[in-house]
Amino acid sequence: MTADASLRAVFLSYASQDAEAAKRLCDTLRAAGIEVWFDQSELRGGEAWDQKIRREIRDCALFLPIISVNTASRPEGYFRLEWAVADQRTQMMARNKVFIVPVCIDATPEGTADLPESFHRVQWTRLPAGATPDSFSQWVANLLRQSTASGVAPNPPPPPSSQRAPPAAAPATPATPSTRRNTKPVLIAAVALCVLAALAAAFYFRKGATAPGASVSLGHAAVASADGFSPPPHSVAVLPFVNMSADKDQEYFSDGLSEELLDSLAKVHDLQVAARTSSFSFKGEHVELVDIARKLNVGALLEGSVRRDGNHVRITAQLINALTGFHLWSETYDRDLKNVLALQTEIATAVTTALQATLLPGAAAAIELGGTRNPAALDAYLHGELLLREGAGQEKLQAAIVAFENAVQLDPKFAKAYASDSLALAAFDNNYARDSEQPAYAQRARAAALKALELAPDLGESHAALARVKERLELDFPGASREYARALELSPNNASVLSRAGLFQLGLGERERGLTNVNRAIALDPLNIRNLNYIADLAAGAGELPAAKLALERGLALRPDDSRLIETRGLIALYEGRPEAAAADCNVTQPDWTSRVCLIVAYDKLHRRAESDAQITALKGELGDSVAYQLAEIFALRGETSKALDWLDTAYRLRDSGLSQLRTDAWLDSLRHEPRFRAIEHKLYPET
Repeated sequence: MTADASLRAVFLSYASQDAEAAKRLCDTLRAAGIEVWFDQSELRGGEAWDQKIRREIRDCALFLPIISVNTASRPEGYFRLEWAVADQRTQMMARNKVFIVPVCIDATPEGTADLPESFHRVQWTRLPAGATPDSFSQWVANLLRQSTASGVAPNPPPPPSSQRAPPAAAPATPATPSTRRNTKPVLIAAVALCVLAALAAAFYFRKGATAPGASVSLGHAAVASADGFSPPPHSVAVLPFVNMSADKDQEYFSDGLSEELLDSLAKVHDLQVAARTSSFSFKGEHVELVDIARKLNVGALLEGSVRRDGNHVRITAQLINALTGFHLWSETYDRDLKNVLALQTEIATAVTTALQATLLPGAAAAIELGGTRNPAALDAYLHGELLLREGAGQEKLQAAIVAFENAVQLDPKFAKAYASDSLALAAFDNNYARDSEQPAYAQRARAAALKALELAPDLGESHAALARVKERLELDFPGASREYARALELSPNNASVLSRAGLFQLGLGERERGLTNVNRAIALDPLNIRNLNYIADLAAGAGELPAAKLALERGLALRPDDSRLIETRGLIALYEGRPEAAAADCNVTQPDWTSRVCLIVAYDKLHRRAESDAQITALKGELGDSVAYQLAEIFALRGETSKALDWLDTAYRLRDSGLSQLRTDAWLDSLRHEPRFRAIEHKLYPET
């Protein structure tokens, strides 16, 4: 059959899990010369997109909704909006009606509830897994010609008989990713203060209206769906913006702006914002919005796109009700990069208004605090943040330091860049600097943190950076405690600050405060594997085994084969007195210092002293005196008190960051009555 210009378009409506079957059907119809509107673009949502959908459904002659187990019983999903608009057309005058021919791709029965009434008034077509015979294509073509010739939509004839009855064992189409409803950002974030006009009365609502089976109010009242999903009020996740720039290497920029907006929202009183690592964990994956919301336990999702051209940026953004899958509003912003700070405030204000959270007086100043209006400085800073997040290896960490220092050279008043530079320098000092280099890195890290504080004394990140220097590089624990307290006061929703401060507090023996902050960090960043492992490791060392095991279990549920989590499980087994289990978990192909310490202790407990000694030799040969604190723990557990105290003296001389756990470290309990131990403890904690 050749293409016929007189054939009006077919609109193909489907759920993301049925994308393969939908494409199979589309390809067959197009091969027969039939025009098919089949949306596989990266964009969806937003007022402009909704207008396009309405126009396409208004103009089509045949509407083919794909029915499956993935659509029949689900009240949410973008396909529901399309179904509602098509159903409305069946209520209009004859010339404006549309053929609706449901196409079922599995064994879903025709009497299925929760489908529009018009879907039950016509004969369904059965095309298992979207396999489409030529007879169906011919039937569609004849139907379209009949409609075009008469200008009226008569009752459609039944589909070919071979497709009418369901197959004997039609399997449900497996969930398949779709590029069309790619839940990774499409249009993130934001926020016009107008409510989306109803696209269809049954499925698009004005602000405050109610959908069947769900509450869409995101205010102070509880938010709940029909199946019991009840995220906290005023909770939101910012998904990474899609990079729509011609230069695909600009992805760091779109990701960076997404994170900056996330940080801005986290500063708003009453707003619970999912942390960056968790909300970005879906990037590159094809996951339904409602599934993302459930995993992050949030009631709203902010998604969008960024198109950059030199110093001009266009951001298209929308806020999604996570319970229904429908967007509350959307907006497009065209700005010069020097105005990005003001744009962040504009978007954050709109989001908080939509979520009925409280935007405190002076919030705009807090959101813009410590930022820059220099596009080149912003660019360098976002490069550094990307490298710091990736954080694997000293080369990337060094490159991050260079990027942050470029940023502050371009804008000497860029406080956030100074704070990030301090964190990067402290991390390099802790992990990679030689003994002779450490004083210089510590001095640079301290200077950068102090500069950030000088420029922005009310910036939580500045205090968090100085706290890190005092805790890890200077062993000034009273000073670190004061700085963490101020950072928490200024940034109570920052998951990174919460976890660092909470674990530091546990190390000090401040159990209640520490656990409160650690649990809050986990709630805000539930999918951050590295953070969960960090919490499990240090909480175990502080004697908080229930908290450690909870964090570990959550991490292993997300990634059961993660080597670091398995090593931490081995360490926890040691604390629980199970050396055989510890040895099994820590005996890895490529051991690091954590696994070696675990094996040293486990082998000793199992009376395998020669193997324990061999691991000590390997550990000292690889890392030298930088593992002084760990060697003090090992010899204390082995009952070699004099060696343990010698290594503890070395750890204090080298300002080993492990000493932050000295007060609560159960592995050092045998030393606590020793005068040399008490002398070091008094130096670290002068108040005792």
